[in-house]
Amino acid sequence: QVQLVESGGGLVQVGGSLRLSCAASGRTFSSYGMGWFRQAPGKEREFVAAIIWSGATTYYADSVKGRFTTSRDNTKNTVYLHMNSLKPEDTAVYYCAAALNLAGPILRTSVAYSYWGQGTQVTVSS
Repeated sequence: QVQLVESGGGLVQVGGSLRLSCAASGRTFSSYGMGWFRQAPGKEREFVAAIIWSGATTYYADSVKGRFTTSRDNTKNTVYLHMNSLKPEDTAVYYCAAALNLAGPILRTSVAYSYWGQGTQVTVSS
């Protein structure tokens, strides 16, 4: 069982930056692939970024590639989403998720994940 708690969301102006954190409970954090998803009002949840257990491989949605970076610190049981050059269309609730013993492109899909955080709101104002 893994519990995930996101933090770091807030209100930011266009072009600004935010760093989201996702703290995980449990002793096996390094066994999990971690993902970030977002959901804007009236839209379906969509993939943003993912990182495999070691941090050696990352995946990004085309819409955020070059602007967002995900990283993890397995000693702190935490995964991060660094968001730069934010746009109004990045406004959404951002969720982190954990996938036990999974790596590879499957981490782009929500069905890969067994555990989800409660989400943190990111609002980009123009």
